[in-house]
Amino acid sequence: MPTEILMPALSPTMEEGTLAKWLVKEGDTVASGDILAEIETDKATMEFEAVDDGVIGKLLIAAGTDGVKVNTPIAVLLADGESASDIGAAATAAPEAAKADTGAKAAPAGGSAAPVPPAPTRGGTRVFASPLARRIAAEKGLDLTQGAGSGPHGRIVKADVADATVAPQAAAAAPAAAPAMAAAPAKATLASGPTADQVARMYDGRDYEEVALDGMRKTVAARLTEAKQTIPHFYLRREVQLDALMAFRADLNRQLEGRGVKLSVNDFIIKACAIALQAVPGCNAVWAGDRMLRLKPSDVAVAVAVEGGLFTPVLKDAHLKSLSALSAEMKDLATRARNKKLAPHEYVGGAMAISNLGMFGIENFDAVINPPHGSILAVGAGIKKPVVGKDGALAVATVMSMTLSVDHRVIDGALGAEFLKEVVTSLENPVTMLA
Repeated sequence: MPTEILMPALSPTMEEGTLAKWLVKEGDTVASGDILAEIETDKATMEFEAVDDGVIGKLLIAAGTDGVKVNTPIAVLLADGESASDIGAAATAAPEAAKADTGAKAAPAGGSAAPVPPAPTRGGTRVFASPLARRIAAEKGLDLTQGAGSGPHGRIVKADVADATVAPQAAAAAPAAAPAMAAAPAKATLASGPTADQVARMYDGRDYEEVALDGMRKTVAARLTEAKQTIPHFYLRREVQLDALMAFRADLNRQLEGRGVKLSVNDFIIKACAIALQAVPGCNAVWAGDRMLRLKPSDVAVAVAVEGGLFTPVLKDAHLKSLSALSAEMKDLATRARNKKLAPHEYVGGAMAISNLGMFGIENFDAVINPPHGSILAVGAGIKKPVVGKDGALAVATVMSMTLSVDHRVIDGALGAEFLKEVVTSLENPVTMLA
């Protein structure tokens, strides 16, 4: 039977997207891995790959359509021996489904594409499988959560279930999985306080431009609203003297000039946080609904401002990487973030984040935690200040302010203070970060 191609969830926070451009037309033969369309998510424009072989029987959603809900049918794929006449009512039902709030698939009718079972989950995380694979698995009684697929990014495809490579369902049902670490609320509302019409009436007669919210801005608004409403923030502040680090950095950069390496202060901060997460493992944790997940590697996210919002790309295993490696990786991630070319796995995860506004002259600020992270470090500018030395004499030093926003469900005050102490120790003794 014809197979519905559904609007994919191309990022963990995606609830709807814009079908920016079709790269195929009706009647085209496609193979698994072929690029079908370009889809604008809440974070970036991404290519959407075919997961099964077949012929494009009908395109259900026109290019340029925005607000297409995840799991809405967007096209119909025909297998060998099938023709457009087999599609039936699916072609007319899908556009209505695209408008529905639920994002549900079109109801099957006589001769239309057969209903597809919902995507299975493993431990609260979606298991990616093509619609055809899900349908065959349901018919054979196969459990898709027990195996990995051979398709792109581990997606389970027709060949996996046709060859019965996926383990059968267990006789007894497993205990209910814990709730997933939701990257965003299912339906976080933006409409708190006055309505849009009420606000507009307040500015009646004034000259203004109405700016529609794109996917990124909607996601930023929803996630930060969720963060401030649901995460019990508290704040720890420390100052760090940077003179030793600045001199050490200048010396290193002179020696690394021939290799084209130029270390930034932010590179040292990333490394210091990675080391501190290893020294204070209780802070290397995230909130997971009814439990905490304590990470073993130091995966550090760094906020990068882009037009219309921000990304938080993650430097994985940062404690194992040299300063020069971290510097090169951060530059690459930041460049691709600004061009909206990051893949979802590059900005999802991490136990904490760093937000550095020092380059804009901001001396100190409080950052909002990016769930499910346990903390975020807000970094200000290095400022020349009078300080009292260990000998009691007055001197001038370059001082940087840091504020650690902490999720009290994950990290208590003493633990957060210990983490900040480790960060300060590394930054004031930078040579130790080379050990």
